[in-house]
Amino acid sequence: MAGATRRRDGRITQERMLEEAMAAIAEGGLATLTMSALAERLGTSGGHILYYFGSKDRLLLEAVRWSEERLAAERTGLLGRRVTAHRKLALFVELYLPSGPRDPRWTLWIELWARTAASEPLRAAQQEIDDGWQRDLERLLAKGVEQGRFAASLDVPGRASELLALLDGLSTRVVLGQRGADRAEALERARSAAALLVPPG
Repeated sequence: MAGATRRRDGRITQERMLEEAMAAIAEGGLATLTMSALAERLGTSGGHILYYFGSKDRLLLEAVRWSEERLAAERTGLLGRRVTAHRKLALFVELYLPSGPRDPRWTLWIELWARTAASEPLRAAQQEIDDGWQRDLERLLAKGVEQGRFAASLDVPGRASELLALLDGLSTRVVLGQRGADRAEALERARSAAALLVPPG
């Protein structure tokens, strides 16, 4: 668990709430989570949770944003590393894929996807986060083209979009624990697909 559990005034930190909400959603899904149950896990009141989030949809959205902000920082670090473009692409793929069934971050995403059709704020947030992954992958591919590591004719936006769609599909199979789908297999398939979608220069 990151950071202090409580502030100096004794209140639970918002980060700690999001950590615990993420864990609870991964364990039983958003439908079974109640504000009172989350408050009990944290040793605080339901009113304190409601003060920060107001609704389960808002809690889900903030948990996804919090999780993705940390990943965005990791992507920035990855893009700045002094390694080959092929190595960066492999690391990007590894960062994207879930750790295994019920991966907390990916469980949040599945819950979010299930609610975006009925909620414009959730849909807009999803698009904003997706755009961040797309931009960073485009930057990675464009730099590889510039360095002569990837084919000069590469359709950078198109291939980035295709690869992300493939990773979404593989990730969903892994996080749902579908038979024959685990992280190792997903990584192998993603690497093979990336080699076809992003040919060397």
